[in-house]
Amino acid sequence: MSPLQLPIPIPAIYLYSIAAAAVLIYVPYLLVAYGRARVGFDLSAPRAMFDKLPPYAQRATWAHQNSFETFMIFAAAALMAYVTGVNSPLAAMAAIAFIPARLLYSIFYIANIPILRSFMFGIGSFSSATLFYLSIMEIQG
Repeated sequence: MSPLQLPIPIPAIYLYSIAAAAVLIYVPYLLVAYGRARVGFDLSAPRAMFDKLPPYAQRATWAHQNSFETFMIFAAAALMAYVTGVNSPLAAMAAIAFIPARLLYSIFYIANIPILRSFMFGIGSFSSATLFYLSIMEIQG
């Protein structure tokens, strides 16, 4: 297989990457749940207990919330590439790169490594921007 051939069709990469990104939204929440269990979960006021969480669980909460925000943008970009028929290895690489970037973003956020977290945020944002750009170029002919 040459470097430009992928084992699955590029349109499938867009859809698989959207599904993977949706799953990644909940990865940081596992630590939030663990933190809540450690401080005692209050069913009557689950959001009010944020200040009682340990710092790692607070950062995990923020990573979880940011994952929702970036997912909407990425899903729109990947669906736009899918619908417009973008069929380039660059687009496939952008869709694939988003996934490890977002996983590492959450890890670095929870571990409190801001420079690496910001770098991963940039890679994820650049991936989405690349998909938007390629989609617009595709429809312009």
